[in-house]
Amino acid sequence: MFKLELQAEAQLLCDKSFSVPDVGSKYTAWSSVSTLIQKNLLTKSHNPARYSLTEEGAALAERLEAAEPASGGKERSEVRSEEEEQAVVDLTGSDEDDSEEKDRAGPSETRSERTTRDVLRPQNYEILLCVDVIETTGGSGQRKQELVKELQRNGVSFDVRKLNVGDFLWVAREKVTPLPGQLRAPAGRELVLDYIIERKRMDDLCGSIIDGRFREQKFRLKRCGLRRPVYLVEECGTAASHLSLPEATLQQAIVNTQVVDGFFVKRVQDVRESAAYLTIMTRYLTKLYQNRTLTCHTRQSEADGGHHHDDSDNTEFPSCSLMSFMEFNHGAVKNKCQTVREVFARQLMQISGLSGDKAAAVLDKYNSPHSLLTAYEQCGSEAEKEKLLSSVRYGKLQRNLGPALSRTVYQLYCTQGALS
Repeated sequence: MFKLELQAEAQLLCDKSFSVPDVGSKYTAWSSVSTLIQKNLLTKSHNPARYSLTEEGAALAERLEAAEPASGGKERSEVRSEEEEQAVVDLTGSDEDDSEEKDRAGPSETRSERTTRDVLRPQNYEILLCVDVIETTGGSGQRKQELVKELQRNGVSFDVRKLNVGDFLWVAREKVTPLPGQLRAPAGRELVLDYIIERKRMDDLCGSIIDGRFREQKFRLKRCGLRRPVYLVEECGTAASHLSLPEATLQQAIVNTQVVDGFFVKRVQDVRESAAYLTIMTRYLTKLYQNRTLTCHTRQSEADGGHHHDDSDNTEFPSCSLMSFMEFNHGAVKNKCQTVREVFARQLMQISGLSGDKAAAVLDKYNSPHSLLTAYEQCGSEAEKEKLLSSVRYGKLQRNLGPALSRTVYQLYCTQGALS
């Protein structure tokens, strides 16, 4: 877990603040982490730092868990059993009285916190629009400030922050109050709703098509972990006739984004209509999620089939599983250390005609340049190599990649070594 993520989870189980020192002290609860590391119960790695349990730490956690009485609703006896005594480990070599007091406390509150720390109940969170900082600064500053002013006029609650993919999204943010002794409330947990918006003016679209960013952006949006990506396209009237690409080309790119790539496309005339759409969406999502119990899942659990989100659920308190904002945004970092698969995907998408869906289909069958090279080497003839990718199926309709594109990939590999 990352530091902020670990602090948010641990705060629920700790009677000291992780952000504000006690009066007369310079230490917070986070200071204990160094003790855990020194005693080989926790390891610190990566940059930004990630914290993991060691084998000894995991074994201690199991012992502590086993020491809790099975009957969670009953008060703990003043006299602890021998097994419980053995399960208590003093991490600091001091504060023994505090440790005993905590250990004698009734377990019902702790057990409740442990079972609910990954859950946001209805009425315990608010829906908040997140605006990428680039949408408010730099470039056409006046136009970007107009968007912010329109949102403010419409009474929309929003937060400007760095988004590593997309321009707008929504989070369910936990409502929190300050703990005793704290000056300000701790940061509430945030889960990302399944809706994310990429905003494009016609001039932006033209430039991103020319330099290749448009294709890459669509690929990243599809891989960001959110199921409802939207393209918000702002027309710019007669200005489109002065762009580097014909308007017909731009309109075709927009149609392809919806029909071929499967994105929902919303067309608006100007920045005021963009703000109106964001306002309507914010109010719609606030109503949609008002009675929902939200649980937190990870990218890994989603990959394992653990992600469940069903907007058609008509029960009184439907539940859905969402990703934490921290994990979502870190997973979408554009320039982070890339896997071979990610680099291979970028290489494939530089090939003319090879869209995100088609590249993903090739990756499903050949997850690295080496695996594709091996497949080529196993072919018996040049003709067979040219047709190797023809039968690869892509997209919702499961169409074949086709011989022409298969031949293009192979020839590019031979002539330029693009895949080597």
